[in-house]
Amino acid sequence: MSHAPSDVTAAARRARAAAGELAPLPRTARDAALTAVADALEARSAEVIEANAEDIARARAAGTPAAIVDRLTLTPARVAAMATDVRDVVALPDPVGEVVRGSTLPNGLELRQVRVPLGVVGIIYEARPNVTVDAAALCLKSGNAVLLRGSSSAHASNAALVAVLRDAVAGAGLPADAVQLVPGEGRESVHELMRARGLVDVLIPRGGASLIRTVVRESTVPVIETGVGNCHVYVDELADLDMAVDILVNSKAQRPSVCNAAETVLVHAGIADRFLPRALAALTEAGVTVHGDDAWQKAGQDTGTPVAAATDTDWETEYLSHDIAAAVVPSLDAAAEHIRRWTSGHTEAIVTRDTAAARRFVSLMDSAAVMVNASTRFTDGGQFGFGAEIGISTQKLHARGPMGLPELTSTTYVVTGDGHTRE
Repeated sequence: MSHAPSDVTAAARRARAAAGELAPLPRTARDAALTAVADALEARSAEVIEANAEDIARARAAGTPAAIVDRLTLTPARVAAMATDVRDVVALPDPVGEVVRGSTLPNGLELRQVRVPLGVVGIIYEARPNVTVDAAALCLKSGNAVLLRGSSSAHASNAALVAVLRDAVAGAGLPADAVQLVPGEGRESVHELMRARGLVDVLIPRGGASLIRTVVRESTVPVIETGVGNCHVYVDELADLDMAVDILVNSKAQRPSVCNAAETVLVHAGIADRFLPRALAALTEAGVTVHGDDAWQKAGQDTGTPVAAATDTDWETEYLSHDIAAAVVPSLDAAAEHIRRWTSGHTEAIVTRDTAAARRFVSLMDSAAVMVNASTRFTDGGQFGFGAEIGISTQKLHARGPMGLPELTSTTYVVTGDGHTRE
């Protein structure tokens, strides 16, 4: 069933009104609503799982791969985990009202730059229903109204979850319209959300590269790009080889399907003879297929390890699988040049015992996060101590890197005088 474009606009108008009601509320009111949400998720778990069964049955009938079906599936344990995550958000510091900077001007005016909610946040996302609850909780905590547009494959699950969220929020005295599912399952509803400039303050797409590209290209609402991660590990000439192997394998194989997994390894020519055989053995043991340049292919022949021939396509690919592109480079600067050409601006890592090399590598990178002697897998709001994240921004305006609660706010300058007039 398609919805008239006005349905989406009407939802955005209701969200705008709800955002106005949320803005002046104290932290206690928002935290009470989130606690009610957590309790309601536990109390109505069976109802959510029943709706989820519809989505699973439809996915299986459509021949959806088992891994995708698993990401879609909700169990009592997974719903309970959502409730726990919401309670964790309640415990986080409130960003709203924080004074970013303040001073008394020479003329006696008091100047404060204060964090305020963004207003109405639209989230366009794929597959996993837990994003519905995560995004709503983070937006509510930071005083924002949220418009949720999940994938059609999870529509029944998302509708059930949002019904639970709205009832809990309203029961706690906050406007139910602070949390809404965007009406419609077709592309036209997404398109209208992207064109709701003036009603929606920011859109955050969470999903694959094609989704993010589409939103960036077609949206008139400001967009924060998240997620695409063509991440690199550079093993320097003065690297500790044991450390380098550990970091490489962890970056690639600990969880290959996520945006902070490494997709390319670059090795300084000065240690290639010693490092490549060890790296190939460790990557093979971890089930990783190497797509290498001539040096890596030769090392593969010498050690009896198959190495596929790398092409330019491999350098630009976010595999999200047990595959990695690999090259030998003549210098740190050559590694930096390769990375700057092919990176998506997410995370890069250097392994080295040379502090000057580490400093130079960091200065040459143009990415949201740079790791020195640490796995790329640490680029994560939870790992950074933010408690939670709405996504990992790979752009430069407003927010960059893991986006916690402060990144879901803007600022207002509050200027207090005593009858001041300007001469």
